[in-house]
Amino acid sequence: MSIPSSLARLHTAASRLLLPVVIVLSFAAQAAGALMPSVLVLGAATAVGMAADLAMHRWQGGMVNALGKLHATVTVRQVVRDFLLLSGLLHLDEKDHEAKYLILVFGLLLFHALHVATQAVAVMVRRTRTLPLVTRNIDASALRLSAAPPALLMRRSGRRLLVFALPSAAGLVTSGATGSARFAAAGIAVSVALSLVAVGTLLWRLLPSRRPVSDEQALEWFEAWLAAYQPTVGMYFSGGTSSVYQADMWLEPLARLEGRPLIVLRERFMVKRIAATDIPIVCLPKVADLMRLEHSTLKMLIHPSNSGKTSQVLRIPTIKHAFVNHGESDKLSSCNPYAKAYDEVWVAGPAARERYELADVGVDDRDVVEIGRPQLDVIEPYAGAPTGAYTTVLYAPTWEGWDGNPGNTSVIEAGENIVRALLADPAVRLLYKPHPLTGSVDARAGAANLRIQEMITAASARRAAAHRGERTAPSAVAELERRTAELDRLTTSAFRTAADDVERMLLQGLPEPGRRAEAAAAATAWEDAYWASFPEWEHRIVVGPRPGVYACFNAADLLISDVSSVISDYLASEKPYAVANTSGLSEHDFREAFPTVRAGAVLAPDASGVPALLASVREPERDTYVQARAELKEHLLGPSEPSSAVRFDDASRALCAEAEEHRAGMAVRALAMIPQQPDGRTKLDNEHVRG
Repeated sequence: MSIPSSLARLHTAASRLLLPVVIVLSFAAQAAGALMPSVLVLGAATAVGMAADLAMHRWQGGMVNALGKLHATVTVRQVVRDFLLLSGLLHLDEKDHEAKYLILVFGLLLFHALHVATQAVAVMVRRTRTLPLVTRNIDASALRLSAAPPALLMRRSGRRLLVFALPSAAGLVTSGATGSARFAAAGIAVSVALSLVAVGTLLWRLLPSRRPVSDEQALEWFEAWLAAYQPTVGMYFSGGTSSVYQADMWLEPLARLEGRPLIVLRERFMVKRIAATDIPIVCLPKVADLMRLEHSTLKMLIHPSNSGKTSQVLRIPTIKHAFVNHGESDKLSSCNPYAKAYDEVWVAGPAARERYELADVGVDDRDVVEIGRPQLDVIEPYAGAPTGAYTTVLYAPTWEGWDGNPGNTSVIEAGENIVRALLADPAVRLLYKPHPLTGSVDARAGAANLRIQEMITAASARRAAAHRGERTAPSAVAELERRTAELDRLTTSAFRTAADDVERMLLQGLPEPGRRAEAAAAATAWEDAYWASFPEWEHRIVVGPRPGVYACFNAADLLISDVSSVISDYLASEKPYAVANTSGLSEHDFREAFPTVRAGAVLAPDASGVPALLASVREPERDTYVQARAELKEHLLGPSEPSSAVRFDDASRALCAEAEEHRAGMAVRALAMIPQQPDGRTKLDNEHVRG
């Protein structure tokens, strides 16, 4: 580890411990002020301690949780703070004070008891507002939805205690300075009054007319909505916070399918993380509630990923399931044995079919359907060598994966060498877009990623100094700000900090007509404004959802990546690309092991091949992979005609037809199991006639 990195870690650790240390020292100062006694020390220490506690609740939630695990909760801290103040007052007042201070003691006890009561009622309110389902793009007003109570009452108990305790603390300090207990009594009374108002406000929310419907009523409403909407096709998704991109890439293809689409989620937080869409979304966290889909009109679900909860929805016999994956690569993870649990596996082209056959993981070839990649329609085709002064290179490495294979990502062994070689070329404009999971498994990848970003930032600063006076016009930056605001308005719902799932369901009802087309146009305009908002020579670090990787594909003249689905998707453009080889295999064996590599250059970990690679991009006559890319594109993604969107829709309709046939067979088998009477009628028929 370098010395700067060590110093940075020490600085980070010290900054995290600063507020807890200040709080501990404030207690020590309070104790000293009470023993001296000194009103000045006592008051100053109290003020500093409460300010540090409030700051910690505002900016260091992790430290608050860590102290809670040590039983040094905010309640304990405030009780200690209050009674140190009271001890100081007792010492300052040498007269007979038992009676008057006994009232203050009981007042403080009442205040802390009301704090506990407020928290208990907040938990009860939260439970009444936690419905068995969460929706988006659905009119759920019939569930008696309402805005959430203030966050200070519901979710910020520590901050609430500190804020409500301010009057009592101020009164106690003032009493110490004046010698009159009236100020302490008044301050404590205000704190008690605030707590009573909080309890009353929350109790009002528990009235039958003020809370949402019961769980059973909510589920009955959901079944009625299913019967009215009659969904036919859908997407099922379950995952962690960083996996939402896997679902997002299928939103637009799903919206274009023939039928009435539905998105089924399992984690509540995922409802607000899914990107902008007009498709109805429902989250059903409990398995028992998920099973209600069995009696709906839903015929098929696509699955962008495998998860532990996927097996639960596969139990529904009336729905057909297709695994579409969130990308295809030559890695073994693209041939997970779990895929055999689905009715069909939808892949891009012949290469994936062959991959499953070679992997021999139990997937029947008859269940593999080639649909192409319907997301790739937005990728622009190769238009020849770069025409401007700069060659735009996109370095988009994948993450380290779960299996510990050193060849998964180039970031650790080759990333800095690749970036250093690219930055050394004065005619290169570098776009760096790391995988969002980089560093989540191997800390070395995260550290290398940070060093790469530091290198790029420094290189951009040097270029800015060399191009002084050549910055982008302010109008272009203003245009990006305007487009960002417009796109946010159309795709991002603005919520209060205190908003909970119920309030979001209320605000995210039926989308306005035409919003989808308007949002698509706004996204295109935003991308144009983004690329125009900085000089053509400026390097960029691209993180976050905007711009997306496909927009980066369109801006790039060359891609450098790892063995991943990024390569397969980029091939839709037929532009030049290179793959970093950190697997330890020879170049020959590397190409044989991974078909996606065969139509691109291979870079060794030292990145010595970068200059020749750049020359082949700038001078197409040196590019020996043109024909190979066209052939590999068809092998990986399938033919251009019919389009992927058409093949996706055809596969969907065919699977829906299978679901209908299966349901009809289930009905016939169920009827055959009903006992027959001598007259040929079933027992149920005879009972119906008698009725």
